[in-house]
Amino acid sequence: MPDLATLKVTSLYNRNNPYSAKIRENRLLNTKGSAKDTRHIVIELGSAGPTYVCGDSLGVLPRSPAPLVDLFLTKLGLSGDAALAETIASSTAINRASKRFVRMAAAKAPASPGRDRLQAVCAEETKLDAYVADRDTVDVLTDAKGLRLDPAELPALLPKIAPRLYSIASSPDYRPGEVHLTVAVVKYTTHGRPKQGLASGYLADLHPSDSVPVYVQPTRHFHLPAPDRDMIMVGPGTGIAPFRAFLQHRHHYGHPGRNWLFFGDQHAAYDFLYEKELTEAHKAGLLHKLSTAFSRDQTEKIYVQHRMLEEGAELWRWLESGAYFYVCGNAHRMDKDVHAALLEIVAKHGGRTPEQAEEYLSVTLAKTEQRYLKDVY
Repeated sequence: MPDLATLKVTSLYNRNNPYSAKIRENRLLNTKGSAKDTRHIVIELGSAGPTYVCGDSLGVLPRSPAPLVDLFLTKLGLSGDAALAETIASSTAINRASKRFVRMAAAKAPASPGRDRLQAVCAEETKLDAYVADRDTVDVLTDAKGLRLDPAELPALLPKIAPRLYSIASSPDYRPGEVHLTVAVVKYTTHGRPKQGLASGYLADLHPSDSVPVYVQPTRHFHLPAPDRDMIMVGPGTGIAPFRAFLQHRHHYGHPGRNWLFFGDQHAAYDFLYEKELTEAHKAGLLHKLSTAFSRDQTEKIYVQHRMLEEGAELWRWLESGAYFYVCGNAHRMDKDVHAALLEIVAKHGGRTPEQAEEYLSVTLAKTEQRYLKDVY
């Protein structure tokens, strides 16, 4: 746990008062041939910036990209207003269309087939839901051709930029004064235009020495166990981030507890994030077991939960001997699939009914003993 001095430094900075840090490194983790763009980003905190412990998250306050802001203002006939452009870029999220903005455009746009379409969309909530699902504000203005607004109206019509939290991928004692992130850059094309995630795209476009506003979001529960306790870590894709930090910390302090990592991604040749670090840690004995699942390297897709089931007997022995079980990554599917696999393992190798297995995981392991810990998003 951080000491009082650490808490004091961290509390100086928050989402309303971020620390202006510098980018030190921004490199691609995937190799040529990958369908993904995953970045390793090193941010310089120095001695004056916020402090953190393993398991914490870093809050990043992104900006809307200049090309999108310029296109947005041009569509409204407001190009050339530098002050307005800065306001839009620094405080509003225009990469997603809000229902409020669509309804406003439908009401105020000049008569046209596009306006008729918007009004028909707004007349039915399910159609409006589908309309905003894959559009940004520029897409809306394409339908609301000729729409003109008072610049003073814009900030109230657009959603505020919200900070994005990233699991920290480094131990504070590994390279003091730095914080590392593992960022999957979201890229897609809809309605004839390439688009990107607001925060991930912002980070991907930063260069060394560029400034980035950040703050630390302390974890309430996702901490390392006692030095002598074993850890089982399930972190596919960018879910590897906190476990890279955990391993660095245990190596730095010589913790004797065993470490087992389940990592997965699409292709071993292109998407094995931190492959050199992990394989070297495995060879050196820091990472006692490394179980990988690369879903696109064979006809049948194989994920981390499948590897868990294959090694279910040993996984159960680790749990029975007091190991902590950590999960980091996507909450919508991966987390549920991992939990289902864990239930099957507990039932099969622990001799429990499905109901008893659920109680063991959700009550005994997660609440009573606090050995089943998640950092999912």
